[in-house]
Amino acid sequence: STGTPKGVMVEHRNVTRLFSATEDWFRFGPEDVWTLFHSLAFDFPVWEIWGALLHGGRLVVVPQPVTRNPREFHELLVSAGVTVLNQTPSAFRQLIAAQGEDSAPHRLRAVVFGGEALEVAALKPWLRRPVNRDTRLINMYGITETTVHVTYRPLAEADTDGSSSPIGRRIPDLRVYVLDGVGRPAPPGVPGELHVGGAGVARGYLNRPELT
Repeated sequence: STGTPKGVMVEHRNVTRLFSATEDWFRFGPEDVWTLFHSLAFDFPVWEIWGALLHGGRLVVVPQPVTRNPREFHELLVSAGVTVLNQTPSAFRQLIAAQGEDSAPHRLRAVVFGGEALEVAALKPWLRRPVNRDTRLINMYGITETTVHVTYRPLAEADTDGSSSPIGRRIPDLRVYVLDGVGRPAPPGVPGELHVGGAGVARGYLNRPELT
């Protein structure tokens, strides 16, 4: 909002526990192929880079021109045998269109969404294509200050009839509270602000103790 980037001090332990806490959900391994699609100024690369390297997998660094060309990016996913893809919902909508109805088979086993609210109805074309039947779609809510991800929600075709952006359950080593304007727990169904605690909370903002 100020035009000056706010560096966040994410510690090594914040990152390593992110993968140990979500291991039962994903079962990442050395056979997985990931893409480094996003700018290093964004928090998603923490998940992309270390998701591959911590598990002995392979990381495909996507050239910047390819990140802006959905058809070329889809061709790269197929040719490189990518198994784990991380996307913002808006980028994935373009990939759905680029795939088309008669696309070549791919090896994607998991697509993880983050970075913005997910419009679940936009996933209908993807879910209805037979070539995508073995790919799990997962929505994960989070912010940089809590080490990329806070919640986990696997998606099914039935979810695409809804209008909300489901964020699911918390990662097990985090605590999540919905509080009202004065810091009290908000009753069920009453809007509030999400507060997050636990092992994923970063040390603070770089050189900005007053903001921390």
